[in-house]
Amino acid sequence: MRVGVPKEIKNHEYRVGLTPPSVAELVAAGHEVVVETRAGSGIDFDDQDYVAAGARIMGSAAEVFANADMIVKVKEPQPGEIALLESRHLLFTYLHLAADKPQAEGLMKSGATCIAYETVTARDGSLPLLKPMSEVAGRMSIQVGAHYLEKEQGGRGVLLGGVPGVAPARVAILGGGVAGVNAAQMAVGMRADVTIYDINMARLAELDMFFSSQIKTAYASKAAIAAAVRNAHLVIGAVLVPGAAAPKLVTRDMLKTMKRGSVLVDIAIDQGGCFETSRATTHDNPVFEVDGVTHYCVANMPGAVARTSAFALNNATLPFVLRLANLGADAAMAADAHLANGLNVSGGKIRHQAVAEALDLPFDPA
Repeated sequence: MRVGVPKEIKNHEYRVGLTPPSVAELVAAGHEVVVETRAGSGIDFDDQDYVAAGARIMGSAAEVFANADMIVKVKEPQPGEIALLESRHLLFTYLHLAADKPQAEGLMKSGATCIAYETVTARDGSLPLLKPMSEVAGRMSIQVGAHYLEKEQGGRGVLLGGVPGVAPARVAILGGGVAGVNAAQMAVGMRADVTIYDINMARLAELDMFFSSQIKTAYASKAAIAAAVRNAHLVIGAVLVPGAAAPKLVTRDMLKTMKRGSVLVDIAIDQGGCFETSRATTHDNPVFEVDGVTHYCVANMPGAVARTSAFALNNATLPFVLRLANLGADAAMAADAHLANGLNVSGGKIRHQAVAEALDLPFDPA
């Protein structure tokens, strides 16, 4: 199969769909790889690194799409990229369609087969291709939250870990999944006062055992979330419903009860965000203020640590890329129901029920 890697063009996106070591694996398996010039420059790989791995360099995204059967990306295709897709193409990337109806309609119009990293599942029900970026975003959320709590950044002027004689900041993490746990690990490491909220009691029990006395856990009732928001200095939104829009857990009325200079970090912004006041931002202008509360809602958080993120993502995606290249999309999905769960769009139809429901579009199972 001919596999194409275009340069990412979303604002401040430096990651790349395939690193040179991944390209070398595909070439060794007998596949052709075409890479857009400077596609890896954001993580310090030049064109010669890709040539050494066995790839051919193309001068533009249009050439990559024209010469490839499968397109491997990181972020959702931008309008100019959607225009290059044809019905013969297999697109393998993050899509996050539940919060982006225009993209969904563009992909439907293209006729391409589009498999989303974020809805591919594992046997235990987890999301193996979302996990590495959730780990990165969870860890970053505490890093950026601590930064924006500084007075110079418009924050409350609170040190996350406090000092002897001065209490640490209170951190409320909404969601005990991969992102939430990684956020908690970082917050605990910085000696913050951490509470994780979730509606899954079994998960809360696991977290209680895992962290022991380092954190507190609480059932995420509306009253508990309202109290958490009122008392916290930093709130991390880390709730995910696979394929669907994120639930709005924090309302505008709750926001008004927060301390001035507090910070919200919405990891779920790719799926529409879990704060009512959230709107997607970029690394160019990452924060905005509502009612005296700083909101950090960057839709591609891991792009800020692009090299770490690109390698972590490739570690997870490469086995699936090889399977798709070796067997073709239909045979690969027929052989692996968990990979088939990643199918969001094909033949001009929405193939994932949660996506269809979120976008109010017809669901037509493959």
